[in-house]
Amino acid sequence: MSSRRLSTSLCGIPLRTPVLAASGTFGYGVEFDGLVDWNWIGGVVVKGLSREPIEGNPPPRLWETEAGMINSIGLQNIGVRAFVSGKLPLLRGIGVPVIANVFGYAQEDYLEVVRVLDAVEGVAAYELNVSCPNTRHGGMYFSSDPALLGGLTAAVRRVTRRPLIVKLSPNVARIEPLAQAAEENGADAISLVNTFLALAVDPRSRRPRIGAGFGGLSGPAIKPVALRMVYEAVQAVRIPVVGLGGIATGLDAAEFLVAGARAVEVGTASFADPGSVERVARELDRFLASENLSRVEDLIGTLRMGDNRK
Repeated sequence: MSSRRLSTSLCGIPLRTPVLAASGTFGYGVEFDGLVDWNWIGGVVVKGLSREPIEGNPPPRLWETEAGMINSIGLQNIGVRAFVSGKLPLLRGIGVPVIANVFGYAQEDYLEVVRVLDAVEGVAAYELNVSCPNTRHGGMYFSSDPALLGGLTAAVRRVTRRPLIVKLSPNVARIEPLAQAAEENGADAISLVNTFLALAVDPRSRRPRIGAGFGGLSGPAIKPVALRMVYEAVQAVRIPVVGLGGIATGLDAAEFLVAGARAVEVGTASFADPGSVERVARELDRFLASENLSRVEDLIGTLRMGDNRK
């Protein structure tokens, strides 16, 4: 069993640990059964789900950078109905909270996915991936416009009573207006950051390394910026914040908690080490013990900004 020190909650959902598996890096969760000790995993945010199956972007889809990875998977997934019939029954048997990551290209897409999931048991909460272009508004991204983001959040809030987490993009001038728009329109929590828009180039062929051109940068390279944006979001809203972006160790997780995150998600690290989520939780527990902290809550939001004295 996991340590009692790590026990916490998020939006009323009991968590054995505050360390979750991030969407897009942990499959649908069932693929990791037998590879990890579920007692040390706070929850699974499953691969993003859409109304219909999506094949994704042309290859190459991944490129390793000096301190991270660029990906352009294109949100490939089996579709919400295949998830409900084929994956969710298996997830129920694992016994950890399941958070469904939901995306779409129009408001109606999100609503349909949530309606399908709301009709079945086994989903603890929804995480809205708003880093998608809204085809009904000239391709403007939900994540870059507070009015669009607020409208989407409010619409989803009207069709479900389950906890609603809005996942914010870092590709904006200021994160605070987006965080506040989510909160004001019914979000129970926000998570950030998603990947940073990036480009890798082959100087010999003069072509992008990624088939779709641009991709999303993740991994250790983005952690300092992610930490800054998580801290800014925590200061701007009263709802819980879930931190992610470059977390690969227990100390990384502790940094996000100190900055004010209520929970964290481990993403890119799982590509190199499928046991990363469990390992990060175990390392976080050892860190709490070394600091003589009996509860992980005692670490959350303890950053002394502007005070560099030991």
